[in-house]
Amino acid sequence: MWSWLRISTYTPDMKREDVEKSFRSALKLWSDAAPLKFIKVNHGKADIAFSFACKTHGDFFPFDGPRGVLAHAFQPGEGIGGDVHFDDDETWTAGRQGYSLFAVAAHELGHSLGLTHSKDPSAIMYPNYRIQSSTQYSLSKDDELGIQALYGKPKGKVATEPAPDKCGPNFSYDAAVMIGKEIVFFKDRYMWMRTTQNTYWSRLTESHSSTYLPSISSHVDAAYDIPAKGAAYIFTGHKYWVVRQLKMKSHARSIHEYGFSSRVKQVDAAVHVSEYGKTVFFIGEFYYRYDELKRRMDPGFPRLIQKDWPGIPKRVDAAFKLEGNIFLFSGAKSYQYDFRQTRVMNTISANAWLGC
Repeated sequence: MWSWLRISTYTPDMKREDVEKSFRSALKLWSDAAPLKFIKVNHGKADIAFSFACKTHGDFFPFDGPRGVLAHAFQPGEGIGGDVHFDDDETWTAGRQGYSLFAVAAHELGHSLGLTHSKDPSAIMYPNYRIQSSTQYSLSKDDELGIQALYGKPKGKVATEPAPDKCGPNFSYDAAVMIGKEIVFFKDRYMWMRTTQNTYWSRLTESHSSTYLPSISSHVDAAYDIPAKGAAYIFTGHKYWVVRQLKMKSHARSIHEYGFSSRVKQVDAAVHVSEYGKTVFFIGEFYYRYDELKRRMDPGFPRLIQKDWPGIPKRVDAAFKLEGNIFLFSGAKSYQYDFRQTRVMNTISANAWLGC
């Protein structure tokens, strides 16, 4: 894939050649990992435009001054799609002082190319700027898998993805959901399906998640299902997909359609309670309750998880509902929760669901 890029404006903090070198280095990270080619143009149309600006700069996302938001990028698309804006109120540098233009550009370019944030602290796409990121000159495995899911592997290279150690003592899930008669568990970009046709512990299938969810290239953050609609709702970053059948493509939608504030960037876990027509979203230490019939959040939320869910840790990684119970996962533990009695009925290791 060929992309045209342009540097619309430069920062006075650095020499022009240092700015261009930082951008070249950031672009090379991604072009080494996938069949991407970037060509710099000085005028005319460009797929990716780099620019430096302060405060309000014409895109409805004004910058907030020094030591706040460093930069932002737009997902691929028409108009400003793919463009990257850097806050010129920050101090940009090619060295260790100020903010590394290379490190921030590498992260934002991931968004320009279509990636969402990673949960891997070693990844370029991890959401927080770290001092050591200024010296990180290679993508993490999670970064590579993400870009290759979108664009394929570079010619001449064959990348292999090891499955997570599902029987490790600290194994945890990213998400869980019922799809038809299958309980589906997600970790990184891998998934396991356990059928409930006969017993909880019958046939187990494992696969790369893109095999069954071809529209979703990132790891899954959360998921819930509404059996009456025959649909599962899969969340990654600020997007979600409605999946009615495995291996079928679907279109991304914004999680803010649910009424979340702009501060909410992703969902940790979700579960639908059909008896009440409500869907519960877990985000950090809080939970939200959404009325599926009225299609709006219930008033009085968010509320603290530990206040209303006795026996459940303050953060929930994954959840699903099965035969009148909600199963909640936090770290390496699975909690069987009776939502009518509002109490924990049983606790087992999370990976016991995978036969470990």
